[in-house]
Amino acid sequence: MSTKIVIAGGFGAGKTTLVGSVSEIEPVTTEAVMTEASVVHDDTTAVPQKVTTTVAMDFGRITLDEELILYMFGTPGQARFWFMWDDLVRGAVGAVVVVDPRRLADCFDAIDYFEQQQRIPYIVALNKFDGQLNYTGEEIREALEISDNVPIIDFDARDRSSAGHVLKELLVHALANSGSQSELVG
Repeated sequence: MSTKIVIAGGFGAGKTTLVGSVSEIEPVTTEAVMTEASVVHDDTTAVPQKVTTTVAMDFGRITLDEELILYMFGTPGQARFWFMWDDLVRGAVGAVVVVDPRRLADCFDAIDYFEQQQRIPYIVALNKFDGQLNYTGEEIREALEISDNVPIIDFDARDRSSAGHVLKELLVHALANSGSQSELVG
C-alpha cells in the first residue's frame, strides 16, 4: 500500500533538503539556477548561499515497512509557482509545512493554504538552521496563529533521522485526524 504527503513552506525553508535527506531513491527535483530576473522576486538575504530554486516539485519515496510506502511531493516555495499546489496536494493524506524560524513571514501563505483551502491535516516543522531556534514552539504558534491541535516540532532538514521523525509525526497526526485508516492508504 502507498500514501502521499506534501512538503510545503516558504522559499528556502528546507523542503528540497528534507525530501532528499529521507528519500530511499535518488529524489527527483526540478531545481533551476536562480537568474538575475529572480532577484526581484526572491529575497536571498537570509540564505545568501542559495543559488537554485524548485520550479515545479520535488519527489521522493520511503518504505516505512513492508506494508506501507510513503511518497513525498515537495512544493515550490515562491508565489509565482503556487498554481501547481492544488495538483500536488490532491490525494495527499497530510502535509508538513517547513518553516525557517528566522523568516516566519515566508510561511504564512503555506499555513493559510492548509488552514483555509485544503482542510487536510498538517504539522509545522521548524528547520533549525545553524542548529538553533530563536523562539519557542509556543511563541511561533502565537506568531503564526496556529491552533493548538496542529503539532509544531523542530528538526534539522539535513539529518535523515530528524527529518524521518517529522514524517512519523505527520502520519500520527493524520491518523488521529482521519475518519478511518483506509483514508491513509490506497
